Amino acid sequence: MSEDKQKLDGAAWFTLSGDVNSDMVHRVFEAVADMTEDGVETAHILVQSNGGYVSDGLCLYNYLSNLPIKVVMYNGGAVASIAVILFLSGQERYASETARFMVHKSHASAPSGARPDALRIIVEGLQADDARTESILRQHVQLSEEHWTIHAHADLHLTARDAAKVGMINEIADFRPPKGKRVTNI
Repeated sequence: MSEDKQKLDGAAWFTLSGDVNSDMVHRVFEAVADMTEDGVETAHILVQSNGGYVSDGLCLYNYLSNLPIKVVMYNGGAVASIAVILFLSGQERYASETARFMVHKSHASAPSGARPDALRIIVEGLQADDARTESILRQHVQLSEEHWTIHAHADLHLTARDAAKVGMINEIADFRPPKGKRVTNI
């Protein structure tokens, strides 16, 4: 076994931060191409994001969920909006004690003076985005009826302990790369 392969030992450690957008999609695609080439079997990813675009988040969720690489996600601070869906792509998920999750419905703004047909299209798009993200939430998380009621009308904030109770995370644990392992920013 080569020295590089021994050092890698099948696992790699990454940080992923910023807005969920086409730039993040590109960065993740590039990183996964490198992981595949390097023989990574498990990717540990620390996520920090306040969200972004639903379509980009869904793309990343679907992509990461179906890789032949085990994805382990960590929240060390804040994961919000569509980044929560990205976070749920991990086969295992962890959060630091002080980490938070914020889940909310989609939102958009309409240009001043928008015609009713344009507003209808915007609303239909938001409803479709909400249906897609809610479907993923329901696959991974067992929110109470009280949680779903809050989510329907306002931002739902979950602490790490709350997230553990509803199955969003496996347990409260910090992102701790082993000594000597390289941490790569995606």
